[in-house]
Amino acid sequence: MSTPSHRQALVIGASRGLGLVLVTELARRGWQVVATTRQAGGELQAQADASNGRLGLEPLEMTSPEELAALRERLAGRRIDLLFVNAAINQGDLPIAEVPTEMFSEVMVTNALSPLRALEILRPLVAPGGTVAVMSSEQGSISLNTEGGYELYRASKSALNQLMRSYAVRHADDGHTKLLIDPGHNRTELGGPDAPLAPEESIPAVVDVLEAQAGAPGLQFLDRHGEAVPW
Repeated sequence: MSTPSHRQALVIGASRGLGLVLVTELARRGWQVVATTRQAGGELQAQADASNGRLGLEPLEMTSPEELAALRERLAGRRIDLLFVNAAINQGDLPIAEVPTEMFSEVMVTNALSPLRALEILRPLVAPGGTVAVMSSEQGSISLNTEGGYELYRASKSALNQLMRSYAVRHADDGHTKLLIDPGHNRTELGGPDAPLAPEESIPAVVDVLEAQAGAPGLQFLDRHGEAVPW
């Protein structure tokens, strides 16, 4: 692991919402951060411009294996202490029988397949003792689903969690800390305007968890307080 003043993070999906606040908070704490975005400009660019070199940007369409491989090549030689994948879409509250096949495929590819593919392709950049983490949700918890609703989104997050379990088994001996993070229900484009949390409240707590868990063995599914979320 790098010394605290030289910690490096790569955050996939940082142009808005939780990802934007995450990279801003990491940079504020002294991390050197590379953030990916599909489109240049906007608030992320403004944060990068004001970061005194702490925050750099890279273009990426996360659903493209070719672009992920190209990003890995561009960053070759760097050793990342934290690889964090933040990406999700929500296509509304349809019962599963009413979900069009194309919508099902889009949500599953974005929320489950692509984050794990990103980890597989980019993990060679992660330093020994580093952390790989993915933004999940308690909505992916099967045992906590007592109210129903948002069936496709819930299923995609459950699939993400299951794939991360398989990833952790396959790479059990690589020395990386592995985390699934539930940030709570936040007021973002995905979470909606009536959500109880602001990202500026929840994300500093998430970063506390990431920093506290550095070096921990195995895979954990944790909330923003560092408490285990039931599978």
